[in-house]
Amino acid sequence: MDSLSTANVEFCLDMFKELSNNTVGDNIFFSPLSLLYALSMILLGARGNTAEQMEKVLHFNHVAELLQPEFKDSAECSQTGRVHSALGALFRQINQPDSTSTLSAANRLYGTQAIAFHQQYLSCSEKFYQARLQAVDFQKSTEETRQTINAWVESKTNGKITNLFGKGMIDPSSVMVLVSAIYFKGQWQRKFQERQTIKTPFHLSKGKSVIVDMMYQTGTFKLAIIQEPQMQVLELPYAGDKLSMIILLPAGSAALEQIEKQLNVKMFYTWTSSSNMVERDVEVHLPRFRLEINYELNSLLKSLGMTDVFNQIKADLSGISSAKGLYLSKVLHKSYVDVNEEGTVAAAATGDNLVVKRLPIRTQFMANHPFLFFIKHTGTNTILFCGKLASP
Repeated sequence: MDSLSTANVEFCLDMFKELSNNTVGDNIFFSPLSLLYALSMILLGARGNTAEQMEKVLHFNHVAELLQPEFKDSAECSQTGRVHSALGALFRQINQPDSTSTLSAANRLYGTQAIAFHQQYLSCSEKFYQARLQAVDFQKSTEETRQTINAWVESKTNGKITNLFGKGMIDPSSVMVLVSAIYFKGQWQRKFQERQTIKTPFHLSKGKSVIVDMMYQTGTFKLAIIQEPQMQVLELPYAGDKLSMIILLPAGSAALEQIEKQLNVKMFYTWTSSSNMVERDVEVHLPRFRLEINYELNSLLKSLGMTDVFNQIKADLSGISSAKGLYLSKVLHKSYVDVNEEGTVAAAATGDNLVVKRLPIRTQFMANHPFLFFIKHTGTNTILFCGKLASP
């Protein structure tokens, strides 16, 4: 699992940097886990150079044991790389039903009816990824197919992700479309009281500001104070202690760009390491925000090195079908997050009496300017979501 979570973080930061370069000054929000999962469904049927490029972009290539087949039995799916069963196990571990949070991920492949798909691919894809490949008629029923996909995604994400494909986004010439959508709503372990939320300026770049609903609470949280680049790293746990939000907030004269420039796997692990993250009394000021962003990721994945799979001549998806000319037409990804005061009232109401006796010096964590945030699964160190709040 460790090697898989490292691949997840590396892929996450690659994606983030590309998106940041392409959308300067904009909010960013996506789910590296959902994308890793969805693209691995394609990898399951990719061969040759197409598979090698995908393994490299997903950072599976330097984890040799992930690409070895599992020969435990002679079942047809055991011949595939171990990464597929490992990803399935990881997702089941993260996606355990929980009364305090909702995590719904929906991944599906839509393929043209004009092509016969290998039965083995269909059954292994369902076994590992609980995802079916659905045959559709892109050519004759373009609009109907668009509505079918949208309705399926909406049903899988509690009605939060609607109209994933806008009018005209599905092309009659499409051959195969990969859909990845994920929705998360979590309750804080320690609730922000609504009566303490006040209107406050949020300072955007270039001297402008907007008024936001700034939530407030004091409590004991893990906080790191990093000197170079200057920043505070705060961890806010969700109820149930399985998930938490990590916030990287520039401090002093540091700009968010400086943090972004130095952000890589090694630095991310260093900044968020247990030796840096110390429990402290913190005054937390965090804006209420909601982000819903969708991306068409073909060009971004190409720029990371995944080129052949989108090329009708070069794509080798012979593990999916022996038909010639099968390639990936589109990768669409949409994610939704809602950050507000909600939380479990019963949790962590104790300990306040001790605070009075210690009279601590509280650290201020004032998120009134752009910051980066990550929602991670603490048990497996897997990043579910990554975002940049540039403007609430």
